[in-house]
Amino acid sequence: MTYHFSKNLDVPFDRAIAQVTEALKAEGFGVLTDIDVAATMKAKLGADFRPYRILGACNPQLAYRALQVEDKIGTMLPCNVIVQEHGGGRVEVSAVDPVASMQAIDNPALAELASEVRAKLKRVVERL
Repeated sequence: MTYHFSKNLDVPFDRAIAQVTEALKAEGFGVLTDIDVAATMKAKLGADFRPYRILGACNPQLAYRALQVEDKIGTMLPCNVIVQEHGGGRVEVSAVDPVASMQAIDNPALAELASEVRAKLKRVVERL
């Protein structure tokens, strides 16, 4: 089982960020965190890194339900979606597969919820 869903886009990096944010919104997710990995690597290590952002996506209704059935699930929230630029201006978007990341948790109610989140994140990536 793979742990992510990915898609390549032929758009500028900043446009990809905007498209991902809108696609997440259409599925009820907001972006709680936005980590600019390139800027962090430059600031902390003095190292150059390609454009790479980690968007922490949260669907409040689903997160609330997850926290009700598994009180430590917050260790796995929010759902990360990455946008990274590869050579030639190619941009790749990848979203975590919550079913894969939560398979070690023995809680049938959480497994059902993870499947709902998976379907939404797959639609986000496919919509791009």
